[in-house]
Amino acid sequence: VMASMAHLQEEKLRLQEELLGLQEKLAARESDELSRSLQLQGQVETLKAKLLEQAQEISRLHSELGGTDVEKHRDLLVAENERLRQEMKACEGELRELRRQQQAPCRDCAHLQENARLQERLSQLQQEAEEMRTKLVELDLEVQQKTNRLAEVELRLKDSLAERAEEEERLSRRLRDSQETIASLKSQPQQIKYIIKTVEVESAKAKQALCESQSRNQYLQEQVGMQRQVLKEMEQQLQSSQKTAAQLRAQIMMYEAELERAHGQMLEEMQAMEEEKNHAIEEAFSRAQVEMKAVHENLAGVRTNLLTLQPALRTLTHDYNSLKRQVRDFPLLLQETLRNARAEIGQAIEDVHSTNRELLRKYRRELQLRKKCHNELVRLKGNIRVFGRVRPITKEDGEGPEAANVVTFDADDDAVLHLLHKGKQVSFELDKVFPPQASQEEVFQEVQALVTSCIDGYNVCIFAYGQTGAGKTYTMEGTAANPGINQRALQLLFSEVRGKAADWDYAISVSAAEIYNEALRDLLGKEPQEKLEIKLCPDGSGQLYVPGLTEFSVRSVEDINKVFEFGHVNRATECTNLNEHSSRSHALLIITVRGIDRSTGLRTTGKLNLVDLAGSERVGRSGAEGSRLREAQHINKSLSALGDVIYALRSRQGHVPFRNSKLTYLLQDSLSGDSKTLMMVQVSPAEKNTSETLCSLKFAERVRSVELGPISRKAELASWPSQEQLEGDSPGTTAPSGRGHASPSPGQLSSRATSIRRKLQTSG
Repeated sequence: VMASMAHLQEEKLRLQEELLGLQEKLAARESDELSRSLQLQGQVETLKAKLLEQAQEISRLHSELGGTDVEKHRDLLVAENERLRQEMKACEGELRELRRQQQAPCRDCAHLQENARLQERLSQLQQEAEEMRTKLVELDLEVQQKTNRLAEVELRLKDSLAERAEEEERLSRRLRDSQETIASLKSQPQQIKYIIKTVEVESAKAKQALCESQSRNQYLQEQVGMQRQVLKEMEQQLQSSQKTAAQLRAQIMMYEAELERAHGQMLEEMQAMEEEKNHAIEEAFSRAQVEMKAVHENLAGVRTNLLTLQPALRTLTHDYNSLKRQVRDFPLLLQETLRNARAEIGQAIEDVHSTNRELLRKYRRELQLRKKCHNELVRLKGNIRVFGRVRPITKEDGEGPEAANVVTFDADDDAVLHLLHKGKQVSFELDKVFPPQASQEEVFQEVQALVTSCIDGYNVCIFAYGQTGAGKTYTMEGTAANPGINQRALQLLFSEVRGKAADWDYAISVSAAEIYNEALRDLLGKEPQEKLEIKLCPDGSGQLYVPGLTEFSVRSVEDINKVFEFGHVNRATECTNLNEHSSRSHALLIITVRGIDRSTGLRTTGKLNLVDLAGSERVGRSGAEGSRLREAQHINKSLSALGDVIYALRSRQGHVPFRNSKLTYLLQDSLSGDSKTLMMVQVSPAEKNTSETLCSLKFAERVRSVELGPISRKAELASWPSQEQLEGDSPGTTAPSGRGHASPSPGQLSSRATSIRRKLQTSG
């Protein structure tokens, strides 16, 4: 097997060398033939190009030259034709020489693919032969190991047999000696008894040794049987190895036959490629002859055209000169045209810009008009206006994916915001949306129109809604350096009162209350823990008031600050996991503005309710326990009652459950159609608060669709009161803030007051 493998390896190396030599020759011939073919094709293409150039030159001469230059160009063309004939003869000689060379196959031949396939097959055969050789070496090594083991077993068996034979011979000799001794002793009975006993003892020892020898002989026979069985197994393995070697030899012979067949096919294919190369050379030579004949014919046609075009060339000289002058003047004309085009394009761009500016101005004007009309429609329908404010991301929100911003805004519409919830974008449309960077001043500018309308005798309610930690208290109260809606509203009211001081006398009073655990408490009273009740006004107007609620008269900003500080100290706030200063109650700031016109005696009473609702919270997240848990339960219950009221108003139900909660009962005047109502919904942009933000925005959309009906003004004509009476109505008293019912005296009213009363009656 090793000799055949070595022979097969030598044959494979020889075939590889021959194949490499054939490949090198084939590549050399192919490159040579390719270069020559490309050279010949290039020369033919050059001749064609030159002929084409000659034809173009003739046409150019036909259009440019005159009769005086015809003879010169004719001589040049004759010389060029002669040179072309020489080049054609050289090409013909190269073609003949190429025909004699039969060295390389044509390019792009199918035999190259077959050659590559055969090479791949040869590499596969080589790889398989290498694998078989590896297996054969492994089998030889295994046979050698088993042979060595068999030799060792045979040596041990021989040693055991020799030792056994020696032991048997020794025992037989001793047994024979013992038997002879016994026989001799039996034949001599006269010896002394002692000797007989000694012989008997020696005979017993011999028997014991004989038993031991027999047991050892049996053990050795067992060992011999085992060794024979191992030897039999070794012989079987040797036979299987010999069979495997025979199979490998058969495969090697098959591979050798396959290699010989591939070698023969390669020789046949190379011979066929030689024949095809010769055929391709003949075809190329015949094509070249045909092309040369066509070139000769084209040259003859060129000569004929030269003779016929001479008269026409003279007639075209004048045209050529005129065209030359036009070409000389063309740059000036082009520059002038470009200047005019640039001027026209610049003017068109300026017109487009001006048109765009005008359209943008009209669009903004229409947008403002649309908002104005929408606000007027909302006012006429009595809808609750809803503003949204998004607080910025703070350090309390943490870091990572839970603190990511999920709220985006519409660049073209400041009333739309988008919330990313569970991978989907949900859009909400409110009346106005304030981004996180909006200031307190910007927020108040949108609500100051409502605030000032209470001076004219309208009831106004502004309440902040949202989850805990969303910024409701900041929007309503603010800080000392940056106050919120409450303090700015009173400052605006004082400013408006000072502006109308020439014609009107006003008195402003302030009350503050909170709803803590469904109990109404006075924040400005001497005993804030005392529970108050909500009752109907006894004058039959149907409005509500709180008996015992402290009402302070304020005349300056300093009075406002004192009232706010006193009320803020008494309000219930605690720390939770969601908010360090969480409001644990609903706070209400009630501002009553009473005014009288000196000239007509018209009396107006307006009320401004500023409500800071406690935030809704999830008990599991806020970590509320004990009293905090009870507070959270009451807060969520009152906000749920507010949702039930909004649902009943939205669906126009006959019964609205205002009395289900102290909060909804106290806001009955603001939600029953006799007040201008604005809800400021506060939301958090953090991803971890997405569920609460979604609930708040959905509630805001439901509130926005509620129609409360047209608003009525609280004004009446009365006799002229004294300044002491006007001031005595409000400071320090606890009277209900309902409508007055004083009837005017006909003798004290002027004709102007009578007309104003008629207008009020018709508009009421």
